Amino acid sequence: MIQLALREIRKKGDEILNKKCKEVTVFDKKLAILLDDMYETMQKHDGVGLAAPQVGILKRAFVVDIGEGRIEIVNPKIVKAEGSQIGQEGCLSVPDVWGDVERPNSVTLEGFDRDGNKIEISGTELLARAFCHEYDHLNGELFTDKIIEEK
Repeated sequence: MIQLALREIRKKGDEILNKKCKEVTVFDKKLAILLDDMYETMQKHDGVGLAAPQVGILKRAFVVDIGEGRIEIVNPKIVKAEGSQIGQEGCLSVPDVWGDVERPNSVTLEGFDRDGNKIEISGTELLARAFCHEYDHLNGELFTDKIIEEK
């Protein structure tokens, strides 16, 4: 059995959070361990999403769970975004800061699963918000750059 590890969550001010991530080109056991560790770390800190740069890895991958089960996506691309919603967001990398952010109400992503199989996944409302929030991390952006009103 593989022992999972909690990873250190990088906080705002850490340069890695402002860098664009590189595409994953190797789908191997190392990637699977990273995704497992990210999910465990996210759960331990009561998050709903965690992107690889938040644990110091500049790879285009994130995990999300809004209470409906684990979702992993590698090399995601937003292929469709519709509607609009404004809602409160927080971030494990920016503790104790909450604010309203405008996001699409519906989002479709294309990417790959941990084994390199092509996938497409859609989400609305909170799931769409989580997808967009984590996707921003892969591009070196934080939700604090998009806050309409801080809470």
